[in-house]
Amino acid sequence: MFRWKRLAAVAAVVALGLTGCSAASGDGGNSAGTLTIGQILQPSTFAAAQSNWANESPYMQAVYDTLLTADTKGELQPGLATKWEYNDDKTQLTLTLRDDVKFTDGTALDAEAVAKNLVRFRDGAGPNASYLVDMTDAVATDAKTVTITMKASNPALLTYLSQNAGLVEAPSAFDSADIQTVPVGSGPYTLDTAATVVGTSYVFDKNPDYWNPENQHYDKIVMNVYADPTALLNAIKGGQVNAANTLNNNDVAQMEASGFTANPLELNWAGLTLMDRNGTVDPALANVKVRQAINYAFDKDAMLKTVESGFGTVTTQVFPERSAAYDKSLDSEYDYNPAKAKELLAEAGYANGVTIQMPSSPLLGTATFTLIQQQLADVGITVEYTEPGNNFISDILTPKYPVVYIPLQQGGDWELIQFLISPTATFNPYHTSDDTVNGYIATVQNGTEEEAAKAAKDLNKYLVDNAWFAPWYRPQSTYVTDANTTAVVQPGNAVPYLWNIKPKA
Repeated sequence: MFRWKRLAAVAAVVALGLTGCSAASGDGGNSAGTLTIGQILQPSTFAAAQSNWANESPYMQAVYDTLLTADTKGELQPGLATKWEYNDDKTQLTLTLRDDVKFTDGTALDAEAVAKNLVRFRDGAGPNASYLVDMTDAVATDAKTVTITMKASNPALLTYLSQNAGLVEAPSAFDSADIQTVPVGSGPYTLDTAATVVGTSYVFDKNPDYWNPENQHYDKIVMNVYADPTALLNAIKGGQVNAANTLNNNDVAQMEASGFTANPLELNWAGLTLMDRNGTVDPALANVKVRQAINYAFDKDAMLKTVESGFGTVTTQVFPERSAAYDKSLDSEYDYNPAKAKELLAEAGYANGVTIQMPSSPLLGTATFTLIQQQLADVGITVEYTEPGNNFISDILTPKYPVVYIPLQQGGDWELIQFLISPTATFNPYHTSDDTVNGYIATVQNGTEEEAAKAAKDLNKYLVDNAWFAPWYRPQSTYVTDANTTAVVQPGNAVPYLWNIKPKA
């Protein structure tokens, strides 16, 4: 899926009347009780090849295993694959698999099943099929060994194999009429379809034959969907969930007052994506001074305080602090300066102002769109909004608008480049291609570790200097847990990985 955190446009508003829940103590395979999780999105599918990640990862991790996993520092660890090794130019990856894993249909998980899943993910209609676009083939060389061949090296491949590209589904499910709703995996839990209410509540039972019982902390897991912030807040205040992602930082204080612990993570960046850098729809956006003026127009500290109640960190960069590309000095590149913004507009030939078209959505906060309009109007830029309704994402990516507001996730360097920056990136729908940018990208992909780190840093500075984006801040994402539950947030993911949500000892 597109990896942003808070967009609830794809989920219906749900007001749930729930019974209470409890999480008994226990750990390390001694599972106990029921864990009830508040989710802000329902699963779009249970078919591994078409799956989403981010906010939907708990659903997938309940029923499937991935080839690799990531620990709470983001470091890659064994999953179904116990070892992995590249050839010299990193165009061939060899995976050695566990030999003690069975799918819930009773069949053995082997290299042939893994290879078929990889090819299905690449060739399927899933929103992240591009993760494996450079894979020419995946073949089983013996029962425990899979060889992946790539057209070119992909610095994010191992990370993708720890996410939805690495999910492994039983081949018996491939032709099932129920593949979207009845998962057949090898994961720690199985979906109780009789107790599940699609779109509202999903119930998972402990898999008694799971190969890694230390990751089974509960006998049952219930995931209830709350797309509406008020419904979620009421469920938390009423003790109807043990753990939950949140939709609104303004509610965190009330959640803490109800006995919940806030587990913070700066996952996203919030601001404007100045998509039409070629001037295809709006010629003014092709002028770097206009884009720079937009950056100077925003009082980022005031935006953070007003929109996020101060929960977050002001920034002008789309790369996160953990990135090799990050440069703290760049965060003062566009300090609030409306006079400078007006000066740049005049130098660009727009002394009388500029009008730009933007999409809006109440699901992203009407107050935010009002602030955008006000701040830009103060420097002579008029914003005209269109509300696409349920077509918000598709209209953005058509492409249709020169400038867009939507919080977007900050991932690893290569993932972010392929998601946001490269000529074929999802959020570069006008396919902006810049020789300097492309040169940096090539070095990140093929250079040594030192060369790639320097190129990433140079790329970041070039993007800031040339105002490809207008970031304001990194908002705090907040995952809350009750007095009986602990969770460790996951770098680069919207929610903790399922096995890192545990009963408090």
